[in-house]
Amino acid sequence: MFRTKFRVLRSHGIQYIKRLDEAALPEIFRGRPVLTDPAEAAHPGDPQNGDAPTHTAGGDDISGPGACNGSTTRPGMTPGELAALCPTGAITATPFSLDLGRCLFCGECARRAPHLIRFTNDYHMAANDRRALVITPQTTALTPDPDLVRREITRTFGHALKLREVCAGGEGSTEMELGASMNVNFDFGRYGIDFTASPRHADGLVLTGPFTENMARALELCYEAIAEPKLLIVAGADAISGGLFAGSPAIDRRFLDRVAPDLYLPGNPVHPLTFIHGVMALTGRPFTGKKRKR
Repeated sequence: MFRTKFRVLRSHGIQYIKRLDEAALPEIFRGRPVLTDPAEAAHPGDPQNGDAPTHTAGGDDISGPGACNGSTTRPGMTPGELAALCPTGAITATPFSLDLGRCLFCGECARRAPHLIRFTNDYHMAANDRRALVITPQTTALTPDPDLVRREITRTFGHALKLREVCAGGEGSTEMELGASMNVNFDFGRYGIDFTASPRHADGLVLTGPFTENMARALELCYEAIAEPKLLIVAGADAISGGLFAGSPAIDRRFLDRVAPDLYLPGNPVHPLTFIHGVMALTGRPFTGKKRKR
C-alpha cells in the first residue's frame, strides 16, 4: 500500500508545473495568430517567396524530393476569400483583421493562406476590452489593459477569489479546460483562486456557451445572487460572440447588453493557461510561481 501511494505522489510531482509564468506549450498548439499585411505578404508560388511550397489543385504539398516536375502551383487565398471561408465571420478583408472573439482556432485560414495568417503557441490572449480582440498585422501582443481594470477588483480580489462557472448552452470543452486549471498540473488554487458551487459564495461569474434562451433567466439570477463588488468573465468564442450559433433564434444574449464583462478569454476551447494568466493580470497578482506564505 505504501508503494502504491509513493508512485502516485511521484507521478504528481512530474506533472506539476512549478512556474506557470514560464510554462510553454508545444508548437502544435494554436494560440495567438499573427497577421501579415497583404501588401507586404509574399504570395505562395511568387518568385520572391523562394521557399514557398508547391501545391496541386487539391492543396496537397508535393514540393521537395520526389515532387513531380510537371506540378502546378496554386496561389494562396486572398483576404476576401478568407473572409468568405471563415464560418463565424472572424476575418475581415478590408482592413485585414481577425476577431479572436469569433475565431474557432480551426486553423483553416492559416492552411489556405500561410502568407497572411499563422498561429503561434502564445496563449496570452486575454483582454478586458472587446475591441482589443480584433487583431491586425500591427498587433504584436495581447494582454489586459491595467488602466481599464476597475479599482475595486484589484483592491478586493488581490488575495482570494472565488468564481462561479455557468455553462449557458456550451458543449463542455471550455468547461473541461476551466476545470483542468485546478488539477495537479496547473494547481490554480495555489494563488487563492478557485471555483465554488454557489453564487452566494462567489466573487465573480465565469460564463461559457453561446447563452441559450433557456438559460437567460438563470444567468440573471446567478449574477444577481453574487454580492457586490463582483466581476464577470466570458470564456470561449461561444460566450464572447455566440460563435457558430450567433444569430440563432435559440440564443438570447441580451445579458451582455446590460452587463459589461471585465475579462474576455478567447479560445475554442480556452486553454487553462489563457484562463490563469488572464485572471492573474486582471486581479493584479504577482506571478511568482510560489505559494503565498500565511
